[in-house]
Amino acid sequence: MSPTQWDFPVELCCRPMAFVTLTGLDVVYNAVHRTVWDAFCANRRADRVPISFKVLPGDHEYPKCRPKRTSYEWYIPKGILKTGWMNKHLNLVPALVVVFYELDWDEPQWKEKQSECATRVEIVRQSLQGRNTKVAVVLIQKKTPLPPGEDVIASERAAALCNACELSGKSLFVLPHTDHLVGYIIRLENAFYEHAQTYYYTEIRRVKSHKEFLNKTTHQLLFVRHQFKIAFFNELKQDTQNALKNYRTAYNLVHELRAHETNILEIKTMAGFINYKICRLCFQHNTPLDAIAQFRKHIDLCKKKIGSAELSFEHAAWMAKQFQAFGDLFDEAIKLGLTAIQTQNPGFYYQQAAHYAQERKQLAKTLCEHEASVAYPSPDPLETQTGALDFYGQRSWRQGVLSFDLSDPEKEKVGILAIQLRERNVVHSEIIITLLSNAVAQFKKYKCPRMKSHLMVQMGEEYYYAKDYTKALKLLDYVMCDYRSEGWWTLLTSILTTALKCAYLMAQLKDYITYSLELLGRASTLKDDQKSRIEKNLINVLMNESPDPEPDCDALAVKTAQKLWADRISLAGSNVFTIGVQDFVPFVQCKAKFHAPSFHVDVPVQLDVYLRADCPHPVRFSRLCVGFNNQEYNQLCVIQEASRASEVLENTTQGRMCLVPGKTRKFLFKFVAKTEDVGKKIEITSVDLVLGHETGRCVVLSWQGGGGDAASSQEALQAARSFRRWPRLPDSEVHWDSVVVQASTMIISRVPNVSVQLRHDPPALTNEMYCLAVTVRSQEKSRIRDVKLTAGLKPGQDANLTQKTQVTLRGTELCDESCPALLTDIPVGDLQPGEQLEKTLYVRCGTVGSRMFLVYVSYLINTTIEDKEIVCKCHKDETVTIETVFPFDVAVKFVSTKFEHLERVYADIPFLLMTDLLSASPWALTIASSELQLAPSMTSVDQPESQLDRVVLQTGESASECFCLRCPATGTGDGGVATGHYVVSWKRASAAPDIPVVSTVVTLPHVIVESIPLHVNADLPPFGRVRESLPVRYHLQNTTDLVQDVEISVEPSDAFMFSGLKQIRLRILPGTAQEMLYNFYPLMAGCQQLPSLHISLLRFPGFTHQLLRRFIPTSIFVKPQGRLVDDASIAAA
Repeated sequence: MSPTQWDFPVELCCRPMAFVTLTGLDVVYNAVHRTVWDAFCANRRADRVPISFKVLPGDHEYPKCRPKRTSYEWYIPKGILKTGWMNKHLNLVPALVVVFYELDWDEPQWKEKQSECATRVEIVRQSLQGRNTKVAVVLIQKKTPLPPGEDVIASERAAALCNACELSGKSLFVLPHTDHLVGYIIRLENAFYEHAQTYYYTEIRRVKSHKEFLNKTTHQLLFVRHQFKIAFFNELKQDTQNALKNYRTAYNLVHELRAHETNILEIKTMAGFINYKICRLCFQHNTPLDAIAQFRKHIDLCKKKIGSAELSFEHAAWMAKQFQAFGDLFDEAIKLGLTAIQTQNPGFYYQQAAHYAQERKQLAKTLCEHEASVAYPSPDPLETQTGALDFYGQRSWRQGVLSFDLSDPEKEKVGILAIQLRERNVVHSEIIITLLSNAVAQFKKYKCPRMKSHLMVQMGEEYYYAKDYTKALKLLDYVMCDYRSEGWWTLLTSILTTALKCAYLMAQLKDYITYSLELLGRASTLKDDQKSRIEKNLINVLMNESPDPEPDCDALAVKTAQKLWADRISLAGSNVFTIGVQDFVPFVQCKAKFHAPSFHVDVPVQLDVYLRADCPHPVRFSRLCVGFNNQEYNQLCVIQEASRASEVLENTTQGRMCLVPGKTRKFLFKFVAKTEDVGKKIEITSVDLVLGHETGRCVVLSWQGGGGDAASSQEALQAARSFRRWPRLPDSEVHWDSVVVQASTMIISRVPNVSVQLRHDPPALTNEMYCLAVTVRSQEKSRIRDVKLTAGLKPGQDANLTQKTQVTLRGTELCDESCPALLTDIPVGDLQPGEQLEKTLYVRCGTVGSRMFLVYVSYLINTTIEDKEIVCKCHKDETVTIETVFPFDVAVKFVSTKFEHLERVYADIPFLLMTDLLSASPWALTIASSELQLAPSMTSVDQPESQLDRVVLQTGESASECFCLRCPATGTGDGGVATGHYVVSWKRASAAPDIPVVSTVVTLPHVIVESIPLHVNADLPPFGRVRESLPVRYHLQNTTDLVQDVEISVEPSDAFMFSGLKQIRLRILPGTAQEMLYNFYPLMAGCQQLPSLHISLLRFPGFTHQLLRRFIPTSIFVKPQGRLVDDASIAAA
C-alpha cells in the first residue's frame, strides 16, 4: 500500500459536473474552431451552467457498456464500489456528445455535406453502443441566420438534415461565427445542460429499476452501491437536495452490513466516502450544524471498528484522515462566507487529526519493529495486475473475496507483513507537523493563544523526533515566554528539557548555557540528581570541555553532536556570552536596593545587591558589577575575586563570591555622588554577574534595572498578598521575599544650615505697597559665599495672578506693569557664621484673593566627604500665603435736594450725589484726599471740595461726602449718562512716611436723565413764626420750545391763612420764567403742611401733582409766637 492510500480520490472531492464531449473541432489548426473552444472554456464565471467540456475526435472509443442483466438471482457482488466508477462518469462516459460541422444553409454541395454530417453522427452512435448518451449536432455557419420562419430554405434543409442524422429538431443547433459568439455559446451551453439533465435522470431511473431484482440476503452490497450511484447521478444533475437524501440512505445501509475483520476496511472506506459527501453538501446548503452532527455520528460509529490488531495503525491513519478531511471542508466553507466561533473552528479537527497521526506513529513503532533479517516479501502481495484495486477498501491479495473465513492464512500473514514493512517507511513526523501547523493557523486566526502554544510545543517535539533540531528549537523557544508569564512551571520544565537536547545535538553554546541556567533554577521541577548532572555539564562547558550527552537522545545524533562539540572546543572563538535574564528564570536571583529613595549630595550613596542561588551545589562567581545611567559610577561598584577556573563548582563555601544554595548573600556598595547630579535621578540600569573565567568560557548574567527575572513579578505579587510572618534570622541574613527592589534614588542638595524669617502684616490691601521683610541668618560653621535671594510669587499659579502681582525692592515708588512677579538671584554677598542680613521687599497685588509667595535663598559652601572636598550648593526656601482684600467699599447714591432717593434725574434740575466710604481693612487707613472727576455730561452746582482730607478710618468706620450736581439737557440713550469717577487716595496709617499713597478710582454709576416741560422752585424762609407773615415766592420756568398754557390753583391749609391768587390761568413763553408771590400767615406752631400748589399744563397732561412735589417744599416748621424777656428773668435763669 502506498503512503497516500488514505487520501480521498480526486473524483470524490471535486464538484461533480455534467460531462459533455465536443467532436468535430480542430482546435490546433483551425482558428475558427479554436475560437469556439476558447469561448466554451475561458472565463467560466459562476453564473454559467456547471458543465465539464472535453474535445475528442469523432471516432473516439468510449468505455464499452456491459450487457444488461435480466436477473440478479445468482449474482454475488465482489465489492461495494469499483475504483474507476466515479472517474468513468466524470471524465469518460459523456452525458452528451456534440458533433460540430461547418455547413451553411446555402451550401452549393448540400447533399454531399449532409451525407458526411450524417456519417459522423453514425460513427459517434456506434462508439456509444448501448449507452443512453445524447447526441446533438451544431452547424458552424459564417452568416447570421434570419429569424425563424423567414428563411424557408433553412427550414427545409434543417428538417432534411435531422432526418438524415436521425435527430429530433431539439438536437440540431446553429452557431454563427460572428461578433456575438460568446452570447451564442452561452445559449448553446444552456441547451446542452438540458440534454445532460435528461441523460442523468434516465440513468437514475435505470439504477432504481435494478432494486426490484435485489434481496437483502445476498445483495446487501448492491443496495449500498446503487444508492451511492443514485446520489452521485443526482449530484451530476445538480439536484443536491436529492443527492444528500440518497447519500444519507447509503450511509445507513453501509452500517447495516455485517462487519468482519476481512471486510471492515471496505466498510470504513465507503462510510468515509459517503460521510465526506454528506458533510460537503451540508456545508454547501449552509447547514454547518448538520455537517458537524453527521461527522460526530460518523466518528462514534466507526472509532471502535479497528479491524486486525496487527494493523491497528491503519485505523489510526483512517481516523486522522476523517478529521483532516472534515477540517478542510470546514475551512473551505469559512472561506466561502461561513462564520466560525472560538469554540467551534477547523483547528479542533486538525488537532484531533494530528492526535490520531501521533497514535498511528506510536502503534507503527510498536507493531512494525521487525528484525533486520526480515525481508520484504517477494512477490509483492500488495501489487496488482492493473496497479490498482478493483474495489475501494479491499486487500490486494484477496480482491473480491467476501468470505469471512481466510482461505490462505499464510498469504494473509505475508500481506500483513508487507503492510507493516511499508508503514515503517512512512515519515510520520511530516504528516503530524502538517496537521499541527494547520491547527495552529486556525487557533491563531480565532485568537486561542493557549491552544496555539500547546500545539506549537507538539510541533517542536515532532521536529525533534524528525531530527530537524533548528526548527524544533525555534518553536519551543517561541512558546516558552507564554508558559513563563503564566507560571506553568511543569510544562516549562518539559519544554526546556527538549530544548536542551536540541541545543546539545546542534552544539549551540549560548542556547545550551541558557537552558541549563534555567533548568537549574527555581522554576524547574527536575529532581536534584538531574539538576546535578546539568550543573556538572554546564561547568564542563564553561571550562571549555565537552558536556556529557543528554539522556534519551538518538545514538547517531549523539555521535554527530560529539564531533560538533569537539570542533567548538578546538575553534578559538568568542569566549564571553552575555545573557539577559529578564526573559527567563535562571538559577541565580538578584535584587538591588538603594538604602534610601534619596541621598543628600554630602552623604555617600549606599546600595545593597542581594544574590541567591537555587542550584544543588555551591557555585563561585568571579565578578559582580553594577551599571548606572551615569556610567562614571560604574567603576565604583565592582567586586572581583581572583580564582581558578576549576574552582567554579567546589564544595568549599569560603570567599565573598561563593553562593550557597538557598542562602541570601548581600553585597554593599558605596560611592560619592557628583555635585552636578543634584536634582537628578541615579538609576541602576544593569547588574552583571560573571560565571566562569576568560581562560575557559565566561557567562555574564545581566539583569536589567534592579534585578528580577520572568518569575519575579508574579512572586512579588504573591508575597505582597501573603500574610505569612517571617521567622527571625541572624542579623547577617535576610528573608529573600522581604527584600523589595529599589532601583533608583534621587540626589538632593545638602541640608541648608541657615534660617529664613519673614515679617509682614497680613492681609495685604489691593494695590498697596505691601512690605515683606526677609531675614537670613547663617548657622553654618564656616563662611558661606555667593548668597543669592529669589523672592516673589511662587511659579505655577494662575496666570492672572502673575499679571496682577509686582515685586520690587524700592518701596518709595509705586510698581507698574514693568515690575516682575518674581525677583530672581538677588546678590546678597557672603555671610560669616552667626551673621545675618535683612532685605525688604515690596509687593503690589492688583486683585483680591490668596497668593503663595516664595523666598528662596541659595549659597555655596565647601565641605569634606569620604576624605574628598566638594563644593555644595545649598538652598533654603520658605513659602507664605498672603491674602489680599479690598481696603474699603464705596457706596454711591443719587438723591434730590429734599434727600429723597432718585431713580432718575431731570435735566437742568440740581440733585445730590452722596458717597459712603466703609473701611474693610483690619488696619487703620489714612485717607489722604478724595476727588470727584465729573464726566463732560455733568456739571457741578458749586465748586466740589474734598471733605475727607487726612481722615483716619478704623475698621468698620465710614466717611461720607455730598456733591450738588446738575445735568444739562442733552439727547441721551437708554443706557443713561455717565457721571464720572470718584478717586480716593489712601495708605495704611502705620506705613512709613516715604511709602507712596495709593489712588483707588471708583467708576460712578450711569444715571437716567429725563426732560421736564416746566421747572418749578420755591423761595421761602427756613422757618416761620405764629401770626407773623411768611412770604413765599414760586418761580415757574418753561423749559420747552413751546408756549405753555398753565393753570395754577392753591388749596388752603388749616394751619395757614394766605393772600395771593388762589386760581389763575396764564401763558409762559418758551425759555422764560413767571414768578408767583404769596403771603402765608401761620396759625399753629410745629411742622405744618403748606397750602398745596396745583399746576396743570394743557400741552403736557402727564405733568402731575406727584411730579411737582419733587421740586417744591410741602411743609415748614413754624415756631411759637415770641414774647419779650426782661433782664431780671434772664438773670434768674
